[in-house]
Amino acid sequence: MKKLINSVETILSESLEGFAAAHADIVVFVPDGKFVRRKELTPGKVALVSGGGSGHEPLHAGFVGLGMLDAACPGQVFTSPTPDQMTAAAAAVDTGAGCLFIVKNYEGDVMNFDMAREMAGRKILTVTTNDDVAVENSTYTTGRRGVAGTLVVEKIVGAAAEQKRSIEELQQLGQRVNDRTRSMGLALTSCTVPAAGKPTFALGADEMEMGVGIHGEPGRRRVKLAPAKAIAEEMVGAIVADLKPPPRSGALLFVNGFGGTPAMELYLMYQNARAVAQKQGLSIVRSLVGSYVTSLDMAGCSITLTLLDDASLALWDARVKTAGLRWGV
Repeated sequence: MKKLINSVETILSESLEGFAAAHADIVVFVPDGKFVRRKELTPGKVALVSGGGSGHEPLHAGFVGLGMLDAACPGQVFTSPTPDQMTAAAAAVDTGAGCLFIVKNYEGDVMNFDMAREMAGRKILTVTTNDDVAVENSTYTTGRRGVAGTLVVEKIVGAAAEQKRSIEELQQLGQRVNDRTRSMGLALTSCTVPAAGKPTFALGADEMEMGVGIHGEPGRRRVKLAPAKAIAEEMVGAIVADLKPPPRSGALLFVNGFGGTPAMELYLMYQNARAVAQKQGLSIVRSLVGSYVTSLDMAGCSITLTLLDDASLALWDARVKTAGLRWGV
């Protein structure tokens, strides 16, 4: 295993300290509470708090800032953060309007965020993301996994929160965006968890895992490597078949890298995915391409489609300033 680390035990804390130092104008790292929060809070605004296992950077800490999250709770690599982290983060960023938890549908995350909500002694509602169409259940979940579509929920709800909408409105919006979002992933190689020191799974030189999860969980099936066009056709086809969009729907097309995929290949996948989506009757009105919801050093990508109406499109376009995502600034 070749990693730029000093030790497995300190990799997370050192990384978070470096992240906060590099983006000190946006975020603060709270070592005692083990969370990252916005440097400047807005009184009277509902606070958005998310989190999950590390290894998916820039998700979630990279999306703390204006127009997205108020705090993020990072667990150890691919391990849920603890309820204590979440209650401390909520207390630090709640300015009186309550907190909305945005939680990916993994059993550990859901359980610990639920415990934190019960322990917190403040008003907290939850949105759970479950956008992965690949499998209905996996090692980590009951029901569909929450994957790259979580970013879309955080961005759109984050913009609405800046307008000081009520916590109930934000919860309903988050659920609606999640319901209009579908994703699917593909792995060309495994990821290597530092503590394990070896790849999570083995793929042959001519194999790929169709429908892989962001922790390296198995997908729909293992198949022979195919051209990008055929991969895009299968992935977008599965997403559209599940989403069932009305004809000529406007959509966001998000092609996400898993950490080990060059930008050249991501844009090539975007071009192919866009062509398939348009053939399926979708109008691609917004795009996002890059490595935003990663799986350490895995090679591969995911494709996400979100149906956008005029209101959600305006919220997507609204100003955002985070370490991982920014425009309008």
